[in-house]
Amino acid sequence: MITQIASLLIETVFSLLVYLLLLRFYMQAFRAPFRNPVGEFVTALTNWAVRPLRRVVPGLYGIDLSSLVLAWIAEAVKLWLLYLVRVPEGAGLGILLILVLALVELLRDSLYLLIGVVFIQVILSWVSPYNMLEGILNALTRPFYRMFRRFIPPIGNIDLSPLFVLVLAQVCLILVAGLQHAVVRAF
Repeated sequence: MITQIASLLIETVFSLLVYLLLLRFYMQAFRAPFRNPVGEFVTALTNWAVRPLRRVVPGLYGIDLSSLVLAWIAEAVKLWLLYLVRVPEGAGLGILLILVLALVELLRDSLYLLIGVVFIQVILSWVSPYNMLEGILNALTRPFYRMFRRFIPPIGNIDLSPLFVLVLAQVCLILVAGLQHAVVRAF
């Protein structure tokens, strides 16, 4: 019972931090506006860690690598703590395995973040098409929709590109799960 509670707390706290850091990274990478409630929320909750790391990890072509590095570190710490909680007397877990698994988990988390953003955008487009989150949601999804909008025109004024993005993200999640199993078997 204690193990389950500790695992839940570790999973919740570190996953929230990882998703916030990934959202900050993708917002900057896709040039999403930060002057909205979501941008201010993400900035307020991640500045304490991102700003000091920027002195050590510089940006690259306008992309904030410190947010991505922090998300990777947080994911690795989460995996290590979960391992310690679940297997306290087991064999040692290699640091290289944890770092590689953390990269795979970041890829999985990025796909889940994309799925969540697409769902939120689709629902808000039905109930409130002109909302304060429109700019950020459009910036985060536009590159993915663009791939499908070239080949699939709107049918009856309904854009099907979000559906295809969701299906592609699900396929990628299956591939990432296979990659995760291959990494574990390799070590």
